[in-house]
Amino acid sequence: MSRGGFFASVGSVLKTVAHRHGIDLKLLEYQLRQRWPEIVGPQIAAHSRPDQIRFKKLYLIVEDSVWLQHLTFLKPALLEKIHEATEGQAVTDIVLRVGELYDTTTVEGQTPHVTPRSSTCDAADAAGVEPSSEVLARAAAMTASVADPDLRARLAEVMANLMAARPRPSGAEQAHR
Repeated sequence: MSRGGFFASVGSVLKTVAHRHGIDLKLLEYQLRQRWPEIVGPQIAAHSRPDQIRFKKLYLIVEDSVWLQHLTFLKPALLEKIHEATEGQAVTDIVLRVGELYDTTTVEGQTPHVTPRSSTCDAADAAGVEPSSEVLARAAAMTASVADPDLRARLAEVMANLMAARPRPSGAEQAHR
């Protein structure tokens, strides 16, 4: 009787148990999140993050439509890097979506603190652009149908900041519209 065939490594037993209990994909998601900058490089990692794996598809959140377009062309290379890093486990496709990216700051012994990396409102505020009364009135008119007064006020504020931060088209551009 051969001794090598009787004993299994702890790693293979854990993989079998994880698969049997359906946590293997969650472990893979965690591994991708933790090692994302190492897997794809710091530049891509700064503008994207793994969200979840469903039906063998990795859902990636990207910063904006420019990065979505860029990563669409890089899908084959990203899949190859992911397969190398995860030993070919469970990911056959990548689905890209635009969304919020988060910084996770962990202090030893405490739960992670998650904050948005960037916010459109913060960008408008940082630009130091104050919305005019005309812009505030337009934003209030656009949000008049929102029933919740707090939500309506916040939404109007966000829209006013966005409109104030956006450069106004010249007279010729407005006539062309």
